[in-house]
Amino acid sequence: MSGKGDCWDNACTESFFKTLKWELETLDGRHLAAEVRQSVFLYIESYYNRIRMYSALDYVAPNVYNLGNVA
Repeated sequence: MSGKGDCWDNACTESFFKTLKWELETLDGRHLAAEVRQSVFLYIESYYNRIRMYSALDYVAPNVYNLGNVA
């Protein structure tokens, strides 16, 4: 890690949270905290980590990409 306050240290995290805020409708300030927690969990575990297409994977979802790389 580099020095304190280096913007490149948090680039991945900032990118993730930007995407989360853009794609998750329950972050509009009108939902209960428990609803938001559940929505964030489902978004991360069910969609972001499994189904969402990633440019680093040649715009393929991780579950599809992993199936193609299994020998």
